[in-house]
Amino acid sequence: MRHSVDGQGALFDPPSGESEGASPHSELAARLPTTIRFGTMSWTFPGWIGKIYPEGTAKTRLADRGLPVYAAHPLFRAVEVDRTYYEAPAADFFRGLAAQVPDDFQFLVKAHEECVVFRFPTHARYGKRRGEANGRFLDAAYAADAVVAPYLEGLGAKAGALLFQFPPQPLDAPPEAFAERLHDFLRRLPRGPAYAVELRNVELFTPAYGAALLDAGALHCHNAWSFMPPVVQQAKAIPPGARRPLIVRWLLRPGDNYEAAGERCKPFDRLREEDPAGRAGIATLVAKAHAHGVPALVMVNNTAEGCAPESIALLAQEIADRIAG
Repeated sequence: MRHSVDGQGALFDPPSGESEGASPHSELAARLPTTIRFGTMSWTFPGWIGKIYPEGTAKTRLADRGLPVYAAHPLFRAVEVDRTYYEAPAADFFRGLAAQVPDDFQFLVKAHEECVVFRFPTHARYGKRRGEANGRFLDAAYAADAVVAPYLEGLGAKAGALLFQFPPQPLDAPPEAFAERLHDFLRRLPRGPAYAVELRNVELFTPAYGAALLDAGALHCHNAWSFMPPVVQQAKAIPPGARRPLIVRWLLRPGDNYEAAGERCKPFDRLREEDPAGRAGIATLVAKAHAHGVPALVMVNNTAEGCAPESIALLAQEIADRIAG
């Protein structure tokens, strides 16, 4: 059990009624190969108090005190860092995260949006840049200096993958031109880290895209997201070398809207809209990857079914059953 250094030890105790070593999650985790990792998209949700965090935990302490508790959960051996999409933090930020988790823990980190946004949205937070072309779109020099270097320096061996998540957006070139530009970008990044790419424009999901990833040594991130093909269908279209290791993000059911799903699912304290078909597709993909000796990293959002920790428990159970059967 981890304890804080300032008398906040209660925050680091297991949730009431669940003692360490006796959790059904521990038994489930023991059935899974260590090559399969699960994680959630961030860890600071007050709705998880009483599930992941002990009753009475202050909501305001989850951001700065919650990660060690999260990382002690037997099913959570990874987490996604979302803040880095909105800014490019220095290495000290990542060092601070790495210091809070076990040696075997991994982070999936979103790259700064300036790497992946062709034109800044008209949202007010972009200020004077609203609607303007982004000069840093697929700028490998900027990415290497401002994104990759701090990520590697701060996380070291706990750096699981750096994710370039391309939002749905209009581009000024055909899909083949995007694939060529993406290929050039990825080839210019420092060698060593695992780079993953997630698309949300289905028209960009082409053979040229898969070939670009393969040649650059990058990975496709299979996303269960509104308007992308099912994850198993994505895997069939991507060269094997660009999906080893396997990375999956479970976000939304087909056709759903992120903001609407978030409103329906708040406060993310329980399953509200189960998605057995989505869960089965991911379980199939992970089990098949395991059968071929391919490690898997699966990240789950609250918007998938209402409560990411509960979704992970059900998904882990289904995967364990498939592997055992």
